[in-house]
Amino acid sequence: MQTILDIREASKQYGADSNAVHALRNVSFSIEQGEFTGIMGSSGCGKTTLLNIIATIDTATGGCILMGNQDMAELSESGLADFRRDNLGFVFQDYNLLDTLTLRENIALALTIQKRKKENIDKIIQKIASHLGIDGILNKFPYEVSGGQRQRCACARAVAAEPQLILADEPTGALDSASAQSLMETFGQLNRELGVTILMVTHDAFSACYCSRILFMRDGEIASELSKGVIDNQAFLRKILNEQTRINGGGGYVC
Repeated sequence: MQTILDIREASKQYGADSNAVHALRNVSFSIEQGEFTGIMGSSGCGKTTLLNIIATIDTATGGCILMGNQDMAELSESGLADFRRDNLGFVFQDYNLLDTLTLRENIALALTIQKRKKENIDKIIQKIASHLGIDGILNKFPYEVSGGQRQRCACARAVAAEPQLILADEPTGALDSASAQSLMETFGQLNRELGVTILMVTHDAFSACYCSRILFMRDGEIASELSKGVIDNQAFLRKILNEQTRINGGGGYVC
């Protein structure tokens, strides 16, 4: 399998000397093409900092971040912008859709920025929208559809430009339980059927059980890792909850 992301001894420090705060401490892991990986941990553990560094929104103070053969530290500001456009897709908790555009137009944004031909844009949108079950509402505006439908539109926009990696930051955080389950089934479908590589930060163990692998963070480090293997979601959920309890010294679940 091709390695999409390779993080080597990544560190992030804010401040200096006695005032230094170590948000990340020598974090190392890799993601292979077609993986669906989750990152879990309590507030302040460093998972958001890690995601921001991978997203090129922030920079590491030590180690290196490689995507393919490209070292992120070697890119200029304009180079980073081009890299984000061509290689990364984003799904956020608050959707980040433009209310003045229809769902179709929101999905088309990434493709328009890439200067794709209009006829190709229409074909891509129709294919992805059909996969995600939103092809019948493409001409509606975000405020005219449900939260789950808005989030599926955000997923369609993220995968439309065929990025190497989708970054999802607490994507179910603003959804009710039924919509959250629907979204995670959508992620699973995109991963299985289209081979989309996903890295998701989440507090929610139920959402995490859809992943193929979970990295648990504590105090800026990778504390442990679980792989799903061939077990079902319910069995993986129990393993996740048990691991959370173990990492936190038996002090209860972090969900």
